[in-house]
Amino acid sequence: MDLSGILIRFFSCGLSVVSILNMENRYKRFTDLSVWIESRKLVSEIYSLTKQFPKEEQFGLTNQIRRCAVSVPSNIAEGCGRNSRKDSLQFFFIARGSLYELETQIYVSADLNYMSNEKLTELLNNLEVVRKLLNGFIRYYTENL
Repeated sequence: MDLSGILIRFFSCGLSVVSILNMENRYKRFTDLSVWIESRKLVSEIYSLTKQFPKEEQFGLTNQIRRCAVSVPSNIAEGCGRNSRKDSLQFFFIARGSLYELETQIYVSADLNYMSNEKLTELLNNLEVVRKLLNGFIRYYTENL
């Protein structure tokens, strides 16, 4: 696996600096961030899963888990649009908190037998990928910008 492409995507959120250039000297946007891309994939998985939830959960767990999932890429994007490192990091931390909330809701859904054990494992593995990417992004942002 070529980590340089991933790292370049991590570095692309502009703070007080206008933007960071990749190897080809092109500006990158938040839409190029691996963490944002993977979190959007997780949102799609959550929406597909919750379509199968009972109707009585439409305004309960279904709504809550969907809003939580959407919060992750949304807060990453909003953090990238902020003008200070402190403001940006606050939104990245909110995204991370939403990931932990989402994990809890996934477990609750499994406890209620709304998904198979295989689906639970798949979702938790995908969530862990996003969590690692986000933690690495936060770490880079904290230490290097």
